[in-house]
Amino acid sequence: MNRITAEQKKIFSIVSKAGAACSQPVYVVGGFVRDHYLGRQKDEREADIDFVTVGSGIDLAMEVARLLKTTNVSVFRHFGTAHIRHRNFDLEFVGARTESYDRNSRKPVVEDGTLEDDQKRRDFTINAMSWSLNEMNYMELIDPFGGMADLEKGIIRTPLEPEQTYDDDPLRMMRAVRFATQLQFQIEHSSYEAIKKMAERLSIISQERIIDELNKIVLSPVPSIGFKLLFHTGLLEQFFPEMVNLYGVREVDGVRHKDNFWHTLQVLDNISEHTDDLWLRWAAIMHDIAKPATQKFSKQHGWTFHGHDAVGAAMTKRIFRRLGLPLDSRLKYVQKLVRLHLRPIALANAEVTDSAVRRLIFEAGDDVDDLMTLCRADITSKNDRKVQQYLSNFDRVEEMIKIVEEKDHVRNFQPPVDGLEIMELLNMKPSREVGIIKDGIQNAILDGIIPNEREAALEYMYKLYNEKLKPS
Repeated sequence: MNRITAEQKKIFSIVSKAGAACSQPVYVVGGFVRDHYLGRQKDEREADIDFVTVGSGIDLAMEVARLLKTTNVSVFRHFGTAHIRHRNFDLEFVGARTESYDRNSRKPVVEDGTLEDDQKRRDFTINAMSWSLNEMNYMELIDPFGGMADLEKGIIRTPLEPEQTYDDDPLRMMRAVRFATQLQFQIEHSSYEAIKKMAERLSIISQERIIDELNKIVLSPVPSIGFKLLFHTGLLEQFFPEMVNLYGVREVDGVRHKDNFWHTLQVLDNISEHTDDLWLRWAAIMHDIAKPATQKFSKQHGWTFHGHDAVGAAMTKRIFRRLGLPLDSRLKYVQKLVRLHLRPIALANAEVTDSAVRRLIFEAGDDVDDLMTLCRADITSKNDRKVQQYLSNFDRVEEMIKIVEEKDHVRNFQPPVDGLEIMELLNMKPSREVGIIKDGIQNAILDGIIPNEREAALEYMYKLYNEKLKPS
């Protein structure tokens, strides 16, 4: 358990005084209380404290702002909430409320309520705990649903009947999985069964809210915990059926292939040991996504997945669009790694040539190191000797990448002679022939025929022109 810092105590004291001035009981509630007992609060995250008051959250916030001598207050009257940014604190204020829901919407009808009403509407017992900031019981823990006991047992449990909780707001099913993953807790049995029963209710939730929870699962220390829960409860099928399609093993003539769903989760866990980069982790999720679509069996070769790298890169864009993930440079980054993820493996299994390494560096650019991280994570054999051999081969490839890059500078390759210069020097108009010469120079550099230098490129340009294009 972390101690409450002097700065936090000062904030609590000011909010307590503001509550008294407004004649409104006030409490610290939610994640800050939970994380205090879990020891998850860090000094740099002293921000993000939620306060609930029996009365107007906006009035309380304005009084707190007056005592803090700040005008940095954001008011959201439609929601009855207010926000103060003060130094490294994000302070949220809301009036205690009770909620009722229409089954076809997660937007509740909100009415003023008591602290007990407010705690009942919380998603999980561990998030329903609060501290009083009132004079009669200052800093007393108020825990009507046994949240502290659930913290100690490592359990995710709803304050009310789970079906009611999830029916009111189906996003809470995703949040249950997210908290179970982040905290490495168990979802309590009746709550877990309710999620399985009600998974289809997720359909009323926007993709934006779903992907926000999913990305928090992806960024967890062991993301496979969450994906296993999403899979077994049926939630994953609701928004990411392509990943569910990876599950299963087919057999023909006694020949089986590995289960690509469990393999993908192992790759995701492997890469998560080495990076917190969300998009590199997404590359791990997507790297074999096209295997079901490209799966074939032949008596000669057994199971094959030819082209799953290229098909997977194309599928990635469709999946990102549907999930509401960004379609900018982050998509292109993931697509690149999916498209190239087999290349280092092919190099590791063969004699490495400078030319092959140059082309890999050229295509991967600054992402070549991330590509190698993905490829190392992709080694999931249960045969330790085989794993060590692969890792040793990758060491050799990485050493070649370093040597070739230092010598030839092809990462983020820019041709020493561009198209405009080709046209000017050879007195040519824009045409297919200009592209032939430009590509010829690039390929000559990548194949090691000429060095990556301007004079050599110019000499080779004239050679190509005289041999192939100069009018006779």
